[in-house]
Amino acid sequence: MKVCVIGTGYVGLVAGACLAEMGNDVICVDNNQEKLTQLKRGIVPIYEPGLEDLIKSNVKENRLNFSDDIDYAVKKSQICFIAVGTPQGEDGSADLQYVYAVAESIAKSMNEYKVIVDKSTVPVGTAEKVANIIKENSIYPFDVVSNPEFLKQGAAVEDFLRPDRVIIGADSEKAKQIMLDLYASFVRNQNPILTMDTKSAEMVKYASNSFLAVKISYANEIANICEAVGADVNKVRLGMCADTRIGTKFLYPGIGYGGSCFPKDVKALIKTANDFDVEADIIKSADKVNKRQREIFLKKIYEKFGNDLKGKTFAIWGLAFKPKTNDMREAPSITVINALLEKGAKIKAFDPKAFETAKLYFGEKIIYAKTAYEALENVDAMILLTEWNEFRNPDFDKMKSLMKSTIIFDGRNQYDFKTLQAKGFEYYNVGTKLEEI
Repeated sequence: MKVCVIGTGYVGLVAGACLAEMGNDVICVDNNQEKLTQLKRGIVPIYEPGLEDLIKSNVKENRLNFSDDIDYAVKKSQICFIAVGTPQGEDGSADLQYVYAVAESIAKSMNEYKVIVDKSTVPVGTAEKVANIIKENSIYPFDVVSNPEFLKQGAAVEDFLRPDRVIIGADSEKAKQIMLDLYASFVRNQNPILTMDTKSAEMVKYASNSFLAVKISYANEIANICEAVGADVNKVRLGMCADTRIGTKFLYPGIGYGGSCFPKDVKALIKTANDFDVEADIIKSADKVNKRQREIFLKKIYEKFGNDLKGKTFAIWGLAFKPKTNDMREAPSITVINALLEKGAKIKAFDPKAFETAKLYFGEKIIYAKTAYEALENVDAMILLTEWNEFRNPDFDKMKSLMKSTIIFDGRNQYDFKTLQAKGFEYYNVGTKLEEI
């Protein structure tokens, strides 16, 4: 099928590459010439496992092309994906100016019937507004479809190629059938394609992400209660997860969620509820708990070292908001590092992939270590913020020889207290009163 994807951000690149991988002819459109030049050379501006190889192979086979000519791309395509950013506004709402601008450009470039697909995360009712914009600017027939993405960063290529479900919001049978044909090759494992109206499809994305955010915040609130009463949240979690009604996913306590989706989508859903005079107390609480969790974690550091951290040096392991990505949007590391810097601390940080991204946030205010162990040299404590695999089983004896004080603050509950205690470490995690174990 002939497809164009407008926007070569995280979602657009993954969608374009994966659609091309299934044999479709795809044109990815962007107005950033530098980015387009890099992509044509196979240089990918984001880190996502498997994406670079996918782009290189499909560019070589001429199934995937990059262009700044939206008029050409629209005219050559039957299906036009809108995959531009929807940044959060000051009031928590999604800023849709880029979506609307692209919709107008598509309309002015149309030469026959098109299916216009909202792939960006957009509030309920956006498909209807996009349709109105296109009606005002084109004489050609069209349909607008809502097709939300459910891509986990670090596993996005696999998620797109083998989705656990595909959501298609379409108000016409013609558009629905075209989208079913497009996605048929992605669900050969019999996972469902669910078709519905556009408003319900738009709501699925926000409802799903907000539910997962609620689970994370719930786990963190339970962790705080466990710590207060002397229970071990890690054992409590295992007892909870053994109940098949609850399950194991997204119930890990820590320092809260981050990234480009959960914080933004939770706030956007709260804004939507407010706009329609609906109380959303559970979702509001999830957002509140998430913000508070970082402060609770920082309080542990202050209680150990005091509020004046001048002369103290901390090693930070992990800058990205989660493993297998270089994305630092809303990352806990930003909150923690800035708070420590404000109190006079010196920071030495290491992350396997977010090294360059971190410079955009911190510039020269922190030291960027080349290895995890280099970050530990002569520090007063190590603070684990991202659960990269290479941090799971470090050489504790080597760590001990490098650190000035053998103190670890574990924001992801990665380590075993008894092992660290036996090696002479002072250890703090989330949700356990460790000195009583």
